[in-house]
Amino acid sequence: MKSTDFVVARNDLQQCKFVETILPDAATLPEDALLVKIDRFAFTANNITYAVLGDQLKYWQLFPAPENFGNIPVWGFGEVIASKHPGIAIGERLFGYFPMATHLVIEAADVGKRGLRDAAAHRQSVAPVYNGYARVSGDPAFEGRQGDYQALLRPLFMLSFLVEDHLNENEFYGARQVMLSSASSKTAFGLAHLLHTLHKDIRVIGLTSAANADFVRSLGCYDEVVSYDRVTSLPSDQPVAFVDMAGNSELRATLHRHFGDQMKYSGRIGLTHRSSSPELPGAKPAWFFAPDQIRKRAKEWGPGGIDTRFGAAWQGFAPMLDRWLTVIESRGEGPVMQVYQDTLAGRVPPEQGHILTLLP
Repeated sequence: MKSTDFVVARNDLQQCKFVETILPDAATLPEDALLVKIDRFAFTANNITYAVLGDQLKYWQLFPAPENFGNIPVWGFGEVIASKHPGIAIGERLFGYFPMATHLVIEAADVGKRGLRDAAAHRQSVAPVYNGYARVSGDPAFEGRQGDYQALLRPLFMLSFLVEDHLNENEFYGARQVMLSSASSKTAFGLAHLLHTLHKDIRVIGLTSAANADFVRSLGCYDEVVSYDRVTSLPSDQPVAFVDMAGNSELRATLHRHFGDQMKYSGRIGLTHRSSSPELPGAKPAWFFAPDQIRKRAKEWGPGGIDTRFGAAWQGFAPMLDRWLTVIESRGEGPVMQVYQDTLAGRVPPEQGHILTLLP
């Protein structure tokens, strides 16, 4: 039996191809292993970030690929089609981190009622969240369109949730308004939704390109939408916090110079710690690193504390997505390559969410 994998050149993401790998059949699967058919996965700009940081954050180690190539990790769903683990039946559905492929062999460990872990040796150097799989058979929150929303937005909304928690914990650093760059991005509008619903006294300002301004206004979770070429029209005499989703150093410098000492917080949203910016007026730009906030809250809130609070936040967010997102489903090699290239080139409109499968 073979798996078809979509791989990209690690030093040139424009280069991509399909490769076939030989899979063990049901009889030759190792003890406790599962053979999983990957039938749905999401692909967003966030996955391009995984590729850009593939070496730095060890994402390329998760799913082996031919030399100098990498398999981009994606969030999605798979069905167990062969099992050598006594606690996991054929037909079970799993949600988690998969390769862009048709199949995956998982070495099941730490199997519990709600999930399991892939114990494959090459996967152990990354954060544990990337090796966990939720057992979601029959769970309505992971079925149909709701399941698509989980794959498209759950990891991004976790980041939104953690940034809101950080700002709230620090009383917004004394600011009463929060500016978000890349306001059309899924992480930004998740954060805007949380700020808008949980903090009525905080003004939420979306910064975006002129082309995306109408979409950002239509979301209804920003009090004001300002295009990048008009940011200096904002009143500069009120304390503000800036959450930088775009990573545009020119925009950041413009905002710091415009607001001066009224810039009370300047947070750069990153998957990794990186070097700091040059000296600018106002608060020193700082990287917000999600795993640090997760570790802190896991310790303070105890077992299940993050999951419970995140689950409540998700329940308030998910109903908005029917109005905000158009889910586009594509099947097969050609469409998967097209969506990858469109996303890499920034051609995917913000209101679209792509759900893919490589299965024929």
